[in-house]
Amino acid sequence: ETEYYDRLGVDPGCSEAELKRAYKRKSLAAHPDRGGSEETFKELNEAYQVLSDPQKREVYDRHGKAAVDG
Repeated sequence: ETEYYDRLGVDPGCSEAELKRAYKRKSLAAHPDRGGSEETFKELNEAYQVLSDPQKREVYDRHGKAAVDG
């Protein structure tokens, strides 16, 4: 499952720096104060929260979104 990676526009093998750079770029564009969608902004934050934490990222990579949520 690569939904979170797709939201941020990165490959599953990306580095922490690439992940952070992609998150910043996408979140600035989607920020509600800058005319973006609040829902999209929340989805980007959710994806970044999981992928930026090494333990959560490993669980997500192995078992998918359902394992991280539950």
